[in-house]
Amino acid sequence: MILVETIKLNDLRKMSVKMSDPLVKGVVDIVLRKLVVDADLHSDEEHFLLEQGSQQENLWEINLWPEYYGLDDFIEFDSMINIRPAQNNRSRGVEDVAIQRIIKEIIKEKVYE
Repeated sequence: MILVETIKLNDLRKMSVKMSDPLVKGVVDIVLRKLVVDADLHSDEEHFLLEQGSQQENLWEINLWPEYYGLDDFIEFDSMINIRPAQNNRSRGVEDVAIQRIIKEIIKEKVYE
């Protein structure tokens, strides 16, 4: 598991080889602007950030698909942990477009070619 300041796309590609699908799981703290990647489970990454002082309501789980870098499909907003009726998020996705935008900004700051 890696707490990312910045990361090269090629490093994400190498990480994705370990998964059954060519993706990298990640968790984003939208307030502290943190990103954790490279774990088998989103819940492990979430737990790590909670131990680092993140608040649950600020954590959103994503998948990064390195082969789609630069395209809309690069970031997939999909995880069971995203189901949060108390935050009006009733699906595995991130339904709030404003939160999606923040996540995209953070990923753009941290991932480069």
